Amino acid sequence: MIFADHAATTPVRREALEAMWPYLTGAFGNPSSTHGVGDEAARALADARRRVATVIGCRPGDVVFTSGGTEADNLAILGLALANPRGRHVVTSRVEHEAVLGAADALARLHGFEVGFAEVDAFGAVRPEALARVIRPDTALVSIQLANNEVGTVNDVAALARIAREAGALVHTDAVQAAGWLPLSLDALGVDALSLAGHKVGAPKGTGALVVRGRLPLEPVLHGGGQERGRRSGTENVAGAVAFATALELAEAERADAAARVGAASARFRDLVATAVPGAVPTGDPDRRLPGTVAYVFPGLSGEALLLELERRGVVVSSGSACAAGSDDPSHVLTAMGFAPEVAQTAVRFSFGPGSDEADAAAAAEHLAEAVSAVGRIVG
Repeated sequence: MIFADHAATTPVRREALEAMWPYLTGAFGNPSSTHGVGDEAARALADARRRVATVIGCRPGDVVFTSGGTEADNLAILGLALANPRGRHVVTSRVEHEAVLGAADALARLHGFEVGFAEVDAFGAVRPEALARVIRPDTALVSIQLANNEVGTVNDVAALARIAREAGALVHTDAVQAAGWLPLSLDALGVDALSLAGHKVGAPKGTGALVVRGRLPLEPVLHGGGQERGRRSGTENVAGAVAFATALELAEAERADAAARVGAASARFRDLVATAVPGAVPTGDPDRRLPGTVAYVFPGLSGEALLLELERRGVVVSSGSACAAGSDDPSHVLTAMGFAPEVAQTAVRFSFGPGSDEADAAAAAEHLAEAVSAVGRIVG
């Protein structure tokens, strides 16, 4: 099997499993408890927080452990916008993950906010001038993703953040897809908050973090016992936090080598597809993109049939966001980029992982050509 759906989820690293095991067995205590077993859990949680902070280049107190990227996005957008008295206007883009768009919609529906959308170009990127056109003196928060989950386009978040800061707005970036591929630093990116998900870097699903500057007021989404410095109530998932910190450390240590190796494999894949499947239309920025993500639309064919044909040949891919799987609606990312709905429904995304190589890419390209030929015969 060629697993080319790493943007949806990654295999759990053995090191992460081994790191979390003690906190699922003997060291099972509640980190809020004051006895010895609780203290042991609390120390492990504090160490995991410190390790995440080291990777991101922030203070440990800036790390809020969450159940994943969706919760982190919601906490950032709802929490920062509601706690910031500057204004009731937020800015995002129409190609963001559904978690960002849903949280912005909740601000509008439930709290009287107005949502402005920075237009994207044909590659799905938000350019600085597009953000400058929509930002206002009363903009409380700007949320623009670092890398797109469907087409792999990478935004110049540092440039966008400078524009937002000049206007006095806070800045959040969804960095879920970027972790393990791009450098992550609050200061270098110029952002106030950054979302991460463990299962994109080899930790179990249900783990992640929002990194948010501790000086900022943040209205919690979950209320209760005041864990995570009052920012996210609920008994912490100590084992999950330890696994997440372990996987994130490893992904960062391997990042440069993995990006170069997988980037070369992806380039080989694109070259082969361009020759063998001339009807495949690439999507996303050809230059500023994640190393492992290569996406296409196939006008005139059935995207669903292509996915099934590829899986029959042992190649596992997806049509885009796993969070929208099962929906008949065309990709909101592709339609925002200007693709017609019927073309957007033909999308197929290949997302290679750290273990992928040029042999995998060549085999995937060969199987794609075969699948396109088979589906074409059915359609024809």
